[in-house]
Amino acid sequence: MMTFRWQFWLLTLSLILFTSASSQGQESSDKSAGQNVGQMKFATIPVLPTCASRSVQSGDPKTGPFIVLFKVATGCSIPWHWHTPNEHLMLVSGAARVEMKDRKPVTLRAGGFAMMPSRHVHQLRCEKDCLFYIYDDGAFDIHYVDGQGNEMKPAEALAVVKEKPPTEMK
Repeated sequence: MMTFRWQFWLLTLSLILFTSASSQGQESSDKSAGQNVGQMKFATIPVLPTCASRSVQSGDPKTGPFIVLFKVATGCSIPWHWHTPNEHLMLVSGAARVEMKDRKPVTLRAGGFAMMPSRHVHQLRCEKDCLFYIYDDGAFDIHYVDGQGNEMKPAEALAVVKEKPPTEMK
């Protein structure tokens, strides 16, 4: 036979578990499990060309890690640069030419994947309207470089590929 003390603790534990499960159920019913591209909000980024915009899917690029979906127009180039975190690119649609220093260039198509290790210099040119996910394992940064590997300001680097950075976040 249970003592009053055990009954009290069992009842208390049951209430805590029930309350926790109930509130979690309410939260998940108010939020969807995901979203389609048409529902996502895209914004430009001051250090990237205006022909590229992103929608944050998970995490926070300011603090990392994160996943973003990029939309990049045909002909848009992101010139030679590197990032502190490792970068993983997964192409959803379109075609993108990815070049990395000391490696053969590759044109990725839908379903294609590229991994750029930390601090490895690379560039991207969208050959046909591109939609791709980027996963970085740390906070976002971008360091543009010239042909000799010297760092450049974003405006200087983008001018080389006849692009201009947006003046503000959209």
